[in-house]
Amino acid sequence: MQFLENLIQSISAYLLPTACIACQRYQHESLCTSCLNTLENNCLIHYECCYQCSIPLQAQDLTNKQCGQCRQNSPFFDETYCLDRYDGILQAALHQLKYQKRIAFAHGLAKVWNHIQSAQLASDHADYVLPVPLSPEKLLNRGFNQSWELVRRIRFNMHTHKSPYILKRHHHSTHQAGSGIVARQDAIREMFYIDTQYRECLKGKTVIIFDDVMTSGATLNEIARILKTNGVERVINWVLLRTTRFI
Repeated sequence: MQFLENLIQSISAYLLPTACIACQRYQHESLCTSCLNTLENNCLIHYECCYQCSIPLQAQDLTNKQCGQCRQNSPFFDETYCLDRYDGILQAALHQLKYQKRIAFAHGLAKVWNHIQSAQLASDHADYVLPVPLSPEKLLNRGFNQSWELVRRIRFNMHTHKSPYILKRHHHSTHQAGSGIVARQDAIREMFYIDTQYRECLKGKTVIIFDDVMTSGATLNEIARILKTNGVERVINWVLLRTTRFI
């Protein structure tokens, strides 16, 4: 099935013009040369960021490579790698994927990740990579999990196992956008769990959690807490876009 999908995408890319996912100009690549150069030169990976949560560091934090918030309240996850800022040139493309159900944008966003981030993260040897899950109700309403649509198109070490079934989420009716950090932490508590048939195989392993957006980090921190409570040794976050300010 994946082979057929890749074949169709390759034929379409060769025969049909497409639009740049950032500027919408028609050409043959998912991201045009101009937008790709802009992203390569200005994306978040070029900045000094906290190794743990990937927030850009203040001058006083550069020595330790860790922000004050992570030093004061160390999260359960060990590292975080983000491609770019949430308010950068890929924001509109991500919104098209999530809210307009344009799955083709997942292909373009994953291609950008593979082009820029894969070389940077080639040394990350994880046993599993799991997308941040949606609740069954949210999945039914949206029709797809945007994080999984990205994960399944991103290149990983051949020994890394991708799965959308291991990590589960309960339904929560309260929308988190705009909530403060403490409110988000309270709202997300105990919202995730591991499918019982996978608990043993995760023990002592390194797990990458992939999310499309990281804001306060509350969701990823709760996932890391659950994973480590169940014996996972190391949790690494891979995130497409990161908000650089959160109050």
